[in-house]
Amino acid sequence: MNFWGHVEVLRWTLIRSLAVVAALAVAAFCFKEIVFDGIVLAPCSSDFITYRALCRLGNLLGFEGLCFTTGTIEMININLASQLMTHISISFYLAIIIAMPYIVTEAWLFVSPALYKNERRPARLAVLAFFVQFYMGLALAYFIIFPLTYNFLGNYQVSENIVNQISLNSYISTFIGMLLTMGLVFEMPVVAYFFAKIGVLHSEMFSRYRKIAIVVAAVLAAFITPSTDVFTMMLVAMPLYLLYEFSAVVVRKVEKES
Repeated sequence: MNFWGHVEVLRWTLIRSLAVVAALAVAAFCFKEIVFDGIVLAPCSSDFITYRALCRLGNLLGFEGLCFTTGTIEMININLASQLMTHISISFYLAIIIAMPYIVTEAWLFVSPALYKNERRPARLAVLAFFVQFYMGLALAYFIIFPLTYNFLGNYQVSENIVNQISLNSYISTFIGMLLTMGLVFEMPVVAYFFAKIGVLHSEMFSRYRKIAIVVAAVLAAFITPSTDVFTMMLVAMPLYLLYEFSAVVVRKVEKES
């Protein structure tokens, strides 16, 4: 196949991917109640699965501080077009997240013919690891980090005379930013794998900086969930530190295979 033949294949790859994203975005736009009330705004309800699970755990441990209430937090819209633009943008973001496996599959079908036979299996495993880690990060942010952060910051008051009214734009930007951040942070083992392959990372570096990693994980947890509750901080710090240790395992495996 000549150069223009490859361009034509790439063009149809992009067209199919964009068509799938557009179709999913339209579907998400049409099912507004499910997308917003059932997914995006679900952490605003005291009946959210995370709050219920923590409350049950708190009752078992005799620690009432794990029972959260979100009924006092009010959300408002202060811009005329914000609700419509939020509806469109959330539909688009959700479509990309759902369509990502298809998009990467299309990219793989385009790139794989150029790979050698011994390169295809590691590449497939890397793509699979990317998906698993990314969606694990999204799940952690959605079910643990964001609900706890929202509950703490939404109920925090410097004075009882000041009522918290959260704007829709503030909520959505924090929601999307936190999910994407944790999705990318969870790619640490994948990044470590590629850096180990090119010789930039070595296993002894992880042993040398382990104490620093523990401190960094604790600081990040305190920043993400600025609460005096040690249990809440541990819920966030432990996955971050486990990512560090898992990355170390990945690097050691790469060194053994080299």
